[in-house]
Amino acid sequence: MRAFSYEKPANPADAAARAAEVEGAKFLAGGTNLLDLMKLEIEAPAHVIDVNGLGLDEVTETEEGGLRIGTLVSNTALSAHARIRRNYPVLTRAIAAGATGQLRNKATTGGNLLQRTRCPYFYDTNMPCNKRVPGSGCGALTEGAFSRQLGVIGTSDDCIATHPSDMAVAMRVLDAVVETVTPDGMTREIALEDFHRLPGDTPQNETALMPGELITHVRLPAPVGGHQAYHKVRDRASYAFALVSVALVRQPDGTGRVALGGVAPKPWRRADADAELPNGASAVMSVLLDGAQPTEENAFKLTLAERTLAAMLKEA
Repeated sequence: MRAFSYEKPANPADAAARAAEVEGAKFLAGGTNLLDLMKLEIEAPAHVIDVNGLGLDEVTETEEGGLRIGTLVSNTALSAHARIRRNYPVLTRAIAAGATGQLRNKATTGGNLLQRTRCPYFYDTNMPCNKRVPGSGCGALTEGAFSRQLGVIGTSDDCIATHPSDMAVAMRVLDAVVETVTPDGMTREIALEDFHRLPGDTPQNETALMPGELITHVRLPAPVGGHQAYHKVRDRASYAFALVSVALVRQPDGTGRVALGGVAPKPWRRADADAELPNGASAVMSVLLDGAQPTEENAFKLTLAERTLAAMLKEA
């Protein structure tokens, strides 16, 4: 691990200002992703800004009947929160499907949204990766590459990595909004739909955040009700990232919402695919995965996503 300087700011605005001021600065919350990447020298921040202790660790109710979740609320605390369990059970189930109990105790709401891909070529510093070293190429797209875990839609010629979060998939199906503070002390809101960016030819730019911008809260709208479920298909029962995951909200009249994980660089959802839900899983996936460009190794994900949703609809 390389040497770095460290500070604990007094408030969120100061944290954002300092992050923009010091080149190479990174925020530290739970550290469950950042510290691993620092050990591997994939991340080498010159300055670490510890945002723990900024008072952003509470869940409060909004005037609209929703919830406002502090960025430092741990995954464990969020999944166990009474209102989340009662009114947003898809979120509880998604969080419980991720990582291990020990990691969920440390991992935070904001950090979960910002975690970086688990693509093996991103983690292997001997291989090319446009996320890690822009312009170096994509190891996953070289001849004979391993791509079973990687993306089938929303990808590009420069990157086929997937976003690893389970929580983000549930947040997307719930229409969550990210609240931030910018380096000039202003606040803004970013719909989760627009928060994660597709790779295009700049896969190193993963979110809509500007340099130094700090997530302060994630806001959930009023409960949508209905039958809510999250199903994660993976190679082993724990401590594994999704091959395919499905977040489902289904109303009694058959309408609802569907979001996918494990298939794209961001939680994958389309309103026109939601509209097909009364017509069954095949109709939904024909729209939701339209334009998919799988590799030979991961083409099975298209069928797996449809069958997973079909099983969930049967259960619902």
